[in-house]
Formats: sequence, structure tokens, C-alpha cells
Amino acid sequence: QLQLVESGGGLVQPGGSARLSCTARGEGLDHNYIGWFRRAPGKEREGVACVSATGTNTNYADSVKGRFNISRDNAKNTVYLQMNGLKPEDTAIYLCDAEHIITKEDYWGQGTQVTVSS
Repeated sequence: QLQLVESGGGLVQPGGSARLSCTARGEGLDHNYIGWFRRAPGKEREGVACVSATGTNTNYADSVKGRFNISRDNAKNTVYLQMNGLKPEDTAIYLCDAEHIITKEDYWGQGTQVTVSS
């Protein structure tokens, strides 16, 4: 069974950068759409970015366009979220989600905390 493990969170100063990783264990990610979501205190879960199975197509929330970049390395079973120009409002738990392109089976990681504060 596919398991997802996020890493790379932590405390970042405003304007700083961080790179999150979402690594798959148990199965490969080759046949999965991958999405990064975030959940901030008192707010609903928000979709941040997503990438197609081949990495050809990406999509971003308006709030992060131009600042965040999603990419994937299927050989490493890992999807990345490069976050630049971080703002305090980016503070949240970031989670990755893998959806199989055919079966639509859906898997979530546990999340990694990103805190943007001086």
C-alpha cells in the first residue's frame, strides 16, 4: 500500500524559502496525480499546487502563484514543493495527496508544519 511521508517543514522568516518533499513508500508514484494542500488554524483545507503523473502539467492556487513551484522526480518517488517569498499567511500544515490516475485511489500523508514568523 502506498504511504506518503512529508518533510522539509520548520520555522522560516518572512521572505525566506523552504522546500517540502513528499516521498512515497510501498509503491511508486508514476501513476498518480500529486497535490499539495495546506491546513491553517481556523481555516479550511486549501489546495496549493498539483502536478500531473508525468510532471508535464501543473496548477497553483492564486495565493501562491509566482512564489511556489511543484515538481516531481518519479525515479526517486518524490514530489517537491519549492516555496519562495514566504509570508506569515503561508503558515500551515502542508500535506500531500496522491490520486491514482485510473483507480482514483487516494492517499494522504501526515503533513509537515511550516511556520513563517520573525
